[in-house]
Amino acid sequence: MSGTHRAVALLSGGLDSVTAASIARKDGYEVYALTFNYGQRHTWEIASAKKVAAQLKAKEHKIINIDLTAFGGSALTSDLPVPKDRTLETMSAEIPATYVPARNTIFLSIALGWAEVLGAADIFIGVNAVDYSGYPDCRPEFIRAFETLANLATKAGVQGSAKYRIHAPLIAMSKAEIIRTGVGLGVDYSMTHTCYDPSPLGESCGVCDACTLRLKGFEEAGLVDPIPYVSHR
Repeated sequence: MSGTHRAVALLSGGLDSVTAASIARKDGYEVYALTFNYGQRHTWEIASAKKVAAQLKAKEHKIINIDLTAFGGSALTSDLPVPKDRTLETMSAEIPATYVPARNTIFLSIALGWAEVLGAADIFIGVNAVDYSGYPDCRPEFIRAFETLANLATKAGVQGSAKYRIHAPLIAMSKAEIIRTGVGLGVDYSMTHTCYDPSPLGESCGVCDACTLRLKGFEEAGLVDPIPYVSHR
């Protein structure tokens, strides 16, 4: 694409979201970063999102408060234990306890509202369906359905002043491919946070599903993960 256009990028502070936002920048978009403090188990990822937004030179970075602990239903928003020491086969066999009900639907809906105000027709999200931990809202079918909804549910979409596009550039990549892509774009992965259950000092546990997939990705990419871990296999 030519010229500069605005895009809203969902930025959790994790590896995938910063890579997706970096792709948006590479493609010529002016990035408006959006992070959610939704009552998750820890706030380390929000601190990471602030660092990453600065690294990306985001035009603006909003942190929105939503209390999803009011519903619970997830190991990330309640006292349910975080699954650990699981094999990749076990991870892919079921929707895990770390699934937050309707999280990406909620996040994309708010991103859509901001995009309409900004006059931005593009939203970037770092979902992935290859190294896949069972989340239904990380599938291509979901992204396509939400894009259809976006163009039906907004004034800009109905009046034809915008044609909304939900970009999920990582959706068909392996974790190793995502990491190699980010390294090629100059992403500093030492700023990112992925762990579901970090130590009080913010060290990653090394054995939750998110850590397992991240470590596997760095190993397959032939790189060393630059973040600190309490332990890992």
